[in-house]
Amino acid sequence: MLKKIQYNSPVILTFTILSFLSLILGQLTSNFSTALLFSVYRSSLTDIFFYFRLIGHVLGHADLQHFLGNFLIILLIGPILEEKYGSRTIIRMMLLTAIITGILNILLFDTALLGASGIVFMLILLSSFVNTQEGKIPLTLILIIILFVGKEIIDVFFANDNISQLTHIVGGLCGGIFGFYIDRRKWRISA
Repeated sequence: MLKKIQYNSPVILTFTILSFLSLILGQLTSNFSTALLFSVYRSSLTDIFFYFRLIGHVLGHADLQHFLGNFLIILLIGPILEEKYGSRTIIRMMLLTAIITGILNILLFDTALLGASGIVFMLILLSSFVNTQEGKIPLTLILIIILFVGKEIIDVFFANDNISQLTHIVGGLCGGIFGFYIDRRKWRISA
């Protein structure tokens, strides 16, 4: 039976497993490991963990509900995108999104940032480019921008919660930029 199970999306599945393990580790250490390794915040550039946290913050989650909220979407659309764009491209996009959201959080806020929501929004926007045609803007992209990113922009002004809408917006922008860049390259190569 186990021989029939396929590890069909290595980047997305490994990301999910690592995030789940960091959640368990966080629970076992009363969130000490989460603060040390899986949250990004202002700290000294000489701190050896600073550079790991710059990427590792996307592995950290406050609790199981936070984890499930992100990974239900990641596991739904991530494998499709990994198949379309390839594992190397997806991991590069995820790493770049993690670094950008981490740096922006450090520069703009005095709070810690953790979670994969920037990756979620990057994948959501990127998914609207899956079946594009040369020179055309997908209506799904426009609707996703209006619904997902628009909601986050509104929440910046009206929501009073512990959710980083900036991370969602920046993650979405990264997905849009990646999609346009790859789409343009694809049409240039085929021409």
